[in-house]
Amino acid sequence: MIGTRSFYSASISEFMASSDSQIIGTLAAQSPFAVQTTQRDAWAEQIQILRAMFTRHPLVGLVCFEFVIPRVGRRIDVLLVINHVIFVIEFKVGEAHFTAQATDQVWDYALDLKNFHSTSHDQTIVPIVVATRAPDQATPSDFHIDDDSVVRPLHASRDQLPGLILSALDVYPGSPIDPMAWYKGHYSPTPTIVEAALALYGGHKVEDISRTSASAMNLSSTSSELLKIIHEARSLSHKCICFVTGVPGAGKTLVGLNIATQHMSAADSLYSVFLSGNGPLVSVLCEALARDKAQRLRDRGEHVKLGRIRSEVKAFVQNVHHFRDECLRDSDKPPVEHVALFDESQRAWNKEQTAAFMLRKKKRPDFNMSEPEFLISCMDRHRDWAAIVCLVGGGQEINTGEAGIGEWINAVRSSFPHWHVYLSPNLRDAEYAAGKSLEMLEQHPHRHVHESLHLSVSLRSFRSENVSALVKAILDVDRKVATELWEKVSASYPIVLTRRLQTAKEWVRARTRGTERCGLVVSSQAQRLKPHAIDVRADIDPIHWFLHPKEDVRSSNFLEDAGTEFHVQGLELDWTCVVWDADFRKAQGGWDSWAFRGTKWQRIRQLDRQAFQKNAYRVLLTRARQGMAIVVPHGDEEDSTRAPEFYDATFAYLQQLGLPIIE
Repeated sequence: MIGTRSFYSASISEFMASSDSQIIGTLAAQSPFAVQTTQRDAWAEQIQILRAMFTRHPLVGLVCFEFVIPRVGRRIDVLLVINHVIFVIEFKVGEAHFTAQATDQVWDYALDLKNFHSTSHDQTIVPIVVATRAPDQATPSDFHIDDDSVVRPLHASRDQLPGLILSALDVYPGSPIDPMAWYKGHYSPTPTIVEAALALYGGHKVEDISRTSASAMNLSSTSSELLKIIHEARSLSHKCICFVTGVPGAGKTLVGLNIATQHMSAADSLYSVFLSGNGPLVSVLCEALARDKAQRLRDRGEHVKLGRIRSEVKAFVQNVHHFRDECLRDSDKPPVEHVALFDESQRAWNKEQTAAFMLRKKKRPDFNMSEPEFLISCMDRHRDWAAIVCLVGGGQEINTGEAGIGEWINAVRSSFPHWHVYLSPNLRDAEYAAGKSLEMLEQHPHRHVHESLHLSVSLRSFRSENVSALVKAILDVDRKVATELWEKVSASYPIVLTRRLQTAKEWVRARTRGTERCGLVVSSQAQRLKPHAIDVRADIDPIHWFLHPKEDVRSSNFLEDAGTEFHVQGLELDWTCVVWDADFRKAQGGWDSWAFRGTKWQRIRQLDRQAFQKNAYRVLLTRARQGMAIVVPHGDEEDSTRAPEFYDATFAYLQQLGLPIIE
């Protein structure tokens, strides 16, 4: 039974009847790369260990070698389906010790199967690391299994492996698994944006990394529509701008990366660049892509320099401000790219903010364009054709001077009427704040509305698609809708409430397994969390925070350095600890926004700044893929800047919605 899911798969009886050379020949034939001698030797030793085990203990089931985990682009050394248990085995051939990295690796594989492989959802999964030169370990008196039936990773010498497998079969009851039906199970991954970028940059299609048929269809439909519009612009020699909307976590960034990765070569007539004003997102993506590509090349035996790879990646994913500055230097020359994809385009600067920056930083006192208008003008320099794709987030503006999507529409209407405009029908929704601008675009001669330019299925939280809607209802103080949505969400996506930061940290740490990421997130205006050892003025390096291992004190997993909305927007964690300060307080009928200045809180009365504050909490509350703990401190009666009444109403409101309290 050879399938695309693994390099080799067969029943245990078929495996035992086959020769070593037959099995290794099949494995080598399925490998996409030349097989090194060390790999052949490793396969041979794994086969010998399994043969010895099945000779002494005749068992019935399935044997898979090099079982592919598409979300992370890796393979499980050996996967066994025996009776009612799935065993995930990571062999460390020639190793005498069990490393933390190997333990996390096999744990990740088990969790990936549990979360994303349809026929593994309800099964017991046992991950095991086998160090073939290790001495026998103390046999565990009991196994530790989590609520989702994934056993905590086990360590075994080569001689102990059979005993562990037999013990697990005895300890965990269950109905026999049909190996053929299990093998045909549908794999529906939900990668993080970093994992998705790695997969797309490595040549995978967007359909390969979509969780459900609905999300795959949604992403594919939007990508296809955009590519059709871009091809039409090229063939008819006109210029176009497209506005793509989507619910939080729906994959807007993924759509942009999908198109950009298909046209990365400067020789391509559709040469594209992915642009974002989100500095942390660009830094994290570029570094992750560079490290991954360098490692893949090294695995093939090539000598590479990480610096060169970083330069290549930065041509593909750029900070929009670097793109803007390059266009400033060559004021008449068009960019080399014909297609520009602007992520989080609603965050582009208005005319006042852009002019102030140009005067202060570029010594340009006469600059009189908003950032959207200038960026369109840069692409308009092409004499033949050009295409802009604006990826629009609703309710995502979090900083002074961010213009919203209306500024792009105004710029097209007033300065570039010859451009064709393709709109998502959802731009009319209040959260996009484009209503008046859209009305003025009604008579535009080249205006088109396409249903497929809206992404309606959330991908971020694979445990529940209703999390973003729940957060919206909470922030809109829509108690009825929030309560109803919490009833739907609570079964699969845990959210807990506490007054103690340490309690929240312990809850989050207990649920973070393998290389899953957890993190402490707070509002950038949370100035009075310093008594809790959280100082928002202490900046973090997003590369360290998002990419470094959990043992690194700079890593998000250490739960020491807090990320703000500016650090985490566009990125995600598996588990978050959200600490709610007095900058955003529940009040009668709504929310009050405050800023801490000097020695006291000052009320924020400007409507745009109130919106920024609300959006900051929207970002913080939608970062977690699997669950979160919300901390609303008690405050301190002896500290006028942290009076209990600043916090109590917020805590009471969240409690009334049904969020469970942990102490």
